Amino acid sequence: MTSPPAAPGTGGRQQRPNPRTPKSGRPDGGTTGRRELARHARFAEVSPEVGVLDEQAMSRALADDPAAFELLAAMTAATDESLRAAAIRLSASIVLERARAGRPSIRGISRLRPVRGGNDGDLDIDASVEGVSAARSEARPVAAEDLTTVQWAKAPTAFAVVVDRSGSMSGPRLAAAATVAAACALRAPQEHAVLSFAGSVEVIRPLVSDIAPAAVAERLLRVRGHGVTRLAAALKAAGEQLAPARARRRVVILLSDCRSTDDDDTLQTARALPELIILAPADDHEQAAHLAGLAGARWGVIAHPLDAAAALDLLLETPVTA
Repeated sequence: MTSPPAAPGTGGRQQRPNPRTPKSGRPDGGTTGRRELARHARFAEVSPEVGVLDEQAMSRALADDPAAFELLAAMTAATDESLRAAAIRLSASIVLERARAGRPSIRGISRLRPVRGGNDGDLDIDASVEGVSAARSEARPVAAEDLTTVQWAKAPTAFAVVVDRSGSMSGPRLAAAATVAAACALRAPQEHAVLSFAGSVEVIRPLVSDIAPAAVAERLLRVRGHGVTRLAAALKAAGEQLAPARARRRVVILLSDCRSTDDDDTLQTARALPELIILAPADDHEQAAHLAGLAGARWGVIAHPLDAAAALDLLLETPVTA
């Protein structure tokens, strides 16, 4: 992975963002009118009139140019309520498909486990004595079911996805967050939490829940970015969600530019997490790289929202580098 840049400033504390550099997006959580959406070349094709989203035209646009998803993501913040609702439904469907297309398994912490009746692995003689003795006493050949082998097993993984909903969030960034949440749901269906944060933290899906991935994706796509960025509170809440997990590997996945707007204990909190991965926007990742470097986390950028699941898989399988 790309190594994070040298930490700016001194004293080992995370540098505060330059106050002259505003956070991008709509800090007031506003919506986008048709006039602004019409700046996209294919908007008239996919939404020929108010309240209409032509899904067939959108499918053609996506087939011709995958970047057309940026337009669909932008429409999830449309002022036109009918258009916004249709865009959210279609976006959720697309991100779920993309999440399923990712690699279904990830590298976990491997450990040996005994398997009765297994056809591979190394024979555990001591554990198989009872089965062999039973077969002999019954005057029958020893069967596979009588034997115990030892195999390497991948430990399950629990995830806590933490989504920045501050003023820097926009349609494409929320779509990336929804894609990551869906990918985690497919990779760890039993134990994954989804949280969003700005000035406060909201648990969208607790660690153990029957909330469907589609519902989580839609809820994330409905988030309107606004407010400050309190990273420490969000990371602490994620750690608390993972604390009761049965999985041996516990990963916090943070989607944020990491430009905290308040003095807090972000670095200390990040270092206390069992494993932290940061996914930042490709055009605004300096502070994320800085925090990752100080906290010993892995990080990467998302250039396109539908690439988020692949970026996550790569980081999950990449060891930490100095």
